[in-house]
Amino acid sequence: MKLWSGRFGKETNTLVNDFNASIHFDQRLYREDIAGSLAHAQMLASCGVISSEDAAAIAEGLKSILADIEAGTVTFTPDNEDIHMNVEALLTARIGDAGKRLHTARSRNDQVALDFRMYVRHEIPVIIAELLNLQSVLARQAKEHQTTVMPGYTHLQRAQPISFAHHLLAYAAMLSRDVTRLEDCNKRLNECPLGSGALAGTTYPIDRWQTAKALDFDAPMGNSLDGVSDRDYALELLSALSILMMHLSRFSEEVILWCSWEFKFIELDDAYSTGSSIMPQKKNPDVAELVRGKTGRVYGDLMGLLTAMKGLPLAYNKDMQEDKEPVFDAVDTVELCLPVFAAMLDTMTVRPDNMRAAAGRGFINATDCADYLTKQGMPFRDAYTVTGKLVSQCTERGITLEELTLSELQATSPLFEEDVYDALKLENCMSRRSCYGGPAPEETARQIQAVEAFVEAHAVTSAAPQ
Repeated sequence: MKLWSGRFGKETNTLVNDFNASIHFDQRLYREDIAGSLAHAQMLASCGVISSEDAAAIAEGLKSILADIEAGTVTFTPDNEDIHMNVEALLTARIGDAGKRLHTARSRNDQVALDFRMYVRHEIPVIIAELLNLQSVLARQAKEHQTTVMPGYTHLQRAQPISFAHHLLAYAAMLSRDVTRLEDCNKRLNECPLGSGALAGTTYPIDRWQTAKALDFDAPMGNSLDGVSDRDYALELLSALSILMMHLSRFSEEVILWCSWEFKFIELDDAYSTGSSIMPQKKNPDVAELVRGKTGRVYGDLMGLLTAMKGLPLAYNKDMQEDKEPVFDAVDTVELCLPVFAAMLDTMTVRPDNMRAAAGRGFINATDCADYLTKQGMPFRDAYTVTGKLVSQCTERGITLEELTLSELQATSPLFEEDVYDALKLENCMSRRSCYGGPAPEETARQIQAVEAFVEAHAVTSAAPQ
């Protein structure tokens, strides 16, 4: 018999029972559910709502259920719909009437809101720790390649010379924002919905501050309607994870390009590549491709929950049962992608010669040529035009700017001197871009130190609350 069956004269139709049940996915909330119930029972006893003897029996029963679940000896049933009612039914079967008193001054609405919020709060530090590890990998690789010249691109066209370190550090900067977005989400969600009841609180003399403190929340939620109906934290998490996956997807796209024979800037370790069933020469970047593909899955999780929530009146509606699967899926996907992506980058082989050869074609020092003339006194727009004409001449002849003779350069502008060749050397073009945030080695060294300091500073906050 269902715990809520008193009002009903018929058993629930089997199809409805299966359709309504969520135990097949929300059973992963058992730790949070039991922790919330332990805090709730202790608070009820402290406030005189139940006896201390009942509270002790409830605590002992819940702890034994937790141990049995961890040992794999508990079988959940869809007849009890969800993790909350399964745990309560098990408790009542073990300790009798005391178990029936646990749900005093509580609804499944504030119970599930609590459990889900605690789950999200627990998983965010796990993801942050993986992000920090990936940043550490990027910092280590960047240290090895501060003078490795490569083309920087716009429109996927060679644009200006940068270092491979500079390119990697751009992704490290993105990951820093991912970390702080998740930290912000964790701060905002850390209010306790327990005590909101079904929607209007309770007439019992409960102490919501006690349960909030016992469960490591900063405070109880200030409005009981909002307490049971808010899923902003889940949406915010999915939004942050979608942005994170977008960053990984962009990086994956570049890894895939860099591995191709057309680029050959890097080679992935055999342990992080796959072969072809028919073409023996193939070495495929499947890790990067799967990360790129799984990004759309996380986007779908976000859009699914946004769509489920968009038309819901206050307070709780059964539609909100659809909140968990997209969050579980997105969290599982991100926690699957981050460690393998970091390991892939950590073990890759970089090909500096191929990067330098690519940088040597495409006139990526053209801006430096124009800047040279500007520093000689020519207005930049005129210098731009002169350089454009030189590029056109070189293109027709199949040579680079550095291969023009001084007399050929001076035929276009008398401002060219012998030192122009020093200005056009790609290594100098890169190293002289020493403005804050630029690719010069001293600047990438500063950026590496900033990444390392960020990782160290945020590692402490990545510890999940117990």
